[in-house]
Amino acid sequence: MSPRLFALAALCLLGARPANDASERARWADRAAKVTITRDDWGIAHVNGPTDADAVFGMIYAQAEDDFNRIEVNYLNAMGRLAEAEGESALPRDLRMRLFIDTTDLVKQYAAAPAWLKALMDAWADGLNFYLASHPAVKPRVLAHWAPWMALSFSEGSIGGDIEHVDLGHLAAFYGLGSAPKAAPRGDGPPDEPGGSNGFAIAPANSASKHALLWINPHTSFFFRSELQVTSGEGLNAYGAATWGQFFIYQGFNEKAGWMHTTSGVDGIDEYAESVTRKGASVTYRYGAEERPVTSQPVTLRYQAADGMRTRTVTVYRTHHGPVIRDEKGKWISIRIMNEPLKALQQSFLRIKARNLAEFRKTMEFHTNSSNNTVFADADGNIAFFHANFIPKRDLAFDWRRPVDGSNPATEWKGIHTVDESPNMINPSTGWIQNTNNWPFSVSGTASPKKDAFPPYMEMGVENPRGVHAIKVLSARKDFTPQKLIDAAFDSELPAFAQLLPPLFAAYDQLPANDPLRKKLAEPIATLRSWDRRWAVNSIATSLAEFWGDEMWTRTRSDADSEEMTVYDFIATKSAPATRVAALATAVDQLTANFGSWKTPWGEINRFQRLTDDIVHPFDDAKPSIPVPFTSSRWGSLASFGARAWPGTKKWYGVSGNSFVAVVEFGDSVKARAVTAGGENGNPASKHFNDQAQRYASGALRDVYFYPSQLKGHTERSYHPGK
Repeated sequence: MSPRLFALAALCLLGARPANDASERARWADRAAKVTITRDDWGIAHVNGPTDADAVFGMIYAQAEDDFNRIEVNYLNAMGRLAEAEGESALPRDLRMRLFIDTTDLVKQYAAAPAWLKALMDAWADGLNFYLASHPAVKPRVLAHWAPWMALSFSEGSIGGDIEHVDLGHLAAFYGLGSAPKAAPRGDGPPDEPGGSNGFAIAPANSASKHALLWINPHTSFFFRSELQVTSGEGLNAYGAATWGQFFIYQGFNEKAGWMHTTSGVDGIDEYAESVTRKGASVTYRYGAEERPVTSQPVTLRYQAADGMRTRTVTVYRTHHGPVIRDEKGKWISIRIMNEPLKALQQSFLRIKARNLAEFRKTMEFHTNSSNNTVFADADGNIAFFHANFIPKRDLAFDWRRPVDGSNPATEWKGIHTVDESPNMINPSTGWIQNTNNWPFSVSGTASPKKDAFPPYMEMGVENPRGVHAIKVLSARKDFTPQKLIDAAFDSELPAFAQLLPPLFAAYDQLPANDPLRKKLAEPIATLRSWDRRWAVNSIATSLAEFWGDEMWTRTRSDADSEEMTVYDFIATKSAPATRVAALATAVDQLTANFGSWKTPWGEINRFQRLTDDIVHPFDDAKPSIPVPFTSSRWGSLASFGARAWPGTKKWYGVSGNSFVAVVEFGDSVKARAVTAGGENGNPASKHFNDQAQRYASGALRDVYFYPSQLKGHTERSYHPGK
């Protein structure tokens, strides 16, 4: 190969490319002329093209207009190339992705893709390249050219979540990229915000209109997904939230059906303790009566340094179970997960075209929606819950919560459970479905699947306070309307405190009469005793309960883990009375120090602020923000707002929780309302950067313009890509 051809090949592999030739630009322009993007008065893109591929071209172009930065960062993450933009500190994260993402293999999978999917990937890459060609002022951090196979690196979303089970510190230590993290001292740092989402479905029997309703409520990082609609002459017509850079609607609806994913507690990932032996330069591992060679592969990572781009080559080890991720007491730990990007991308796109329960159920035969549960509703009146989608069959003699013996052939997976073997629920007699990342055994109240009917690895989680809350509000009525479902989803009760506060009151009542804390805490205790356990912007008790609850969580979570109890149960039944009282004293002191008085209403503390489009958000107490009444989902709030103090702030600012939120009513036509955290556009100069913030904070969902007739009078502009 000549030096010039070699250079061109290298540039293409790395995502760079020489200037586009005239024929390529002409091809892009021809496709752009067929595609129309209509922006409504909230800046939401409604994309239409003659074919699905045309619509995908316009869809990704519109996303790039709104926030190209987030698209690029998502794919740098997905392909294990973040260090090329952010430097050496990102190498462990890149290595973790490269354990599972092999760009050479993705190129081969692209070549083997069915023609219809290849056409979509081609259009996706064309849309991004056309955007960059027509916006020369936009300077990518790394990805100056997009190849169609890149779409396979971020094909479903689950693999991104699945690999987070691999601890970065231990991975870095094993492969010489850093030191293993020291064990955190007990009680070190604030509690993490619970991840996940809420999905509700209401059957016609429980709705006022006798039509099915769906509540879509992902709890994700803010600004993580784009809201848009994509339609084509080939039957595509989907609306909802698309993760930046993906060409399918991740959580949303079409004219006849809707789907909402929640994080599953299924065990779809296993670790194997491998017995390894070094013999000179070779390494073997025991498997049954055999000694098998551990395979090794050099992985070259690029990273940005002060003097330019550098490389680091790491030798990655694998057994037949999967890549080795750490050393544990002399054993090498390998990990096995679902990794089928080609199947996953097919499932993700075909799902959004499914118009009824049977068609949606058929897409699940790909078995690649690995870490999600799904709540579903359709215009035929069906509601359904599908539990996970990738569950290996295993020998119940082993404890699959921990690494199993990799030398024992009995620990091999024995195929995959069928869809019907999972604890699903279709059209329950109770007339409702809920999932809040809790277990499936309360999904429909008394009509729920029975835990004893399934192997333990089907569900590793438990009930949570949001699940308790959801059951209460969904079973309370049979006349749901979209607004009544919104009201239920924003119900202000914090049910966890019904369990947690009585032990605090008992501990206070036991204090000796001369204990200084009895006087200091008398008024705070009285405030909490009289509280209705509901959040509100003007509630002082909410502030007290939040600060006390976080302090108790911090003090007890390690002990709860060691006892294999939930933190809620440990606080309520095992925490020392002195700890409960001392935590309230600390909460009172913190509130007084930060806000001048412990009698500070919740809305003065809990704030929404969007100042820039930085992925890591800067916050500033001196700059405008708005109060948010709802709280962390930890305490059972269905509406979630994951907030905390940040460096340099005393107020708490949210970065996760309710993001894209929607209610959908199916019938002869679809009716929907939605809201997005902040706004659709990532440019602070855009009027759509923060125009939904107040609606978001108050739960005032806006009308969705699903049909062209609804866009009349609500159209900001209509144009072809490139214009």
